[in-house]
Amino acid sequence: MAEITLYITEPTETCTRIKHLLDAHGFEYTTVNVETDEEREALVAKTGRMQCPLVLVGDELLGGLRETVEAEKSGRLAELAAR
Repeated sequence: MAEITLYITEPTETCTRIKHLLDAHGFEYTTVNVETDEEREALVAKTGRMQCPLVLVGDELLGGLRETVEAEKSGRLAELAAR
């Protein structure tokens, strides 16, 4: 199984919604709370994006809430996670 990493900033409604989506479908994931400038810089270096929430599946950037919802509906999220 590929590791799912969820980058968030607390507390936001969008971050909460994406956690609920992942939980509702039984996906195990690691949450990284991006709080400091150093953590933001590391996120940008890794993903090229600064926004949160962001979901990575393995080394592949899935995206934010909209992209994650679309990937879940299409089955792409489960496919990536199964790798």
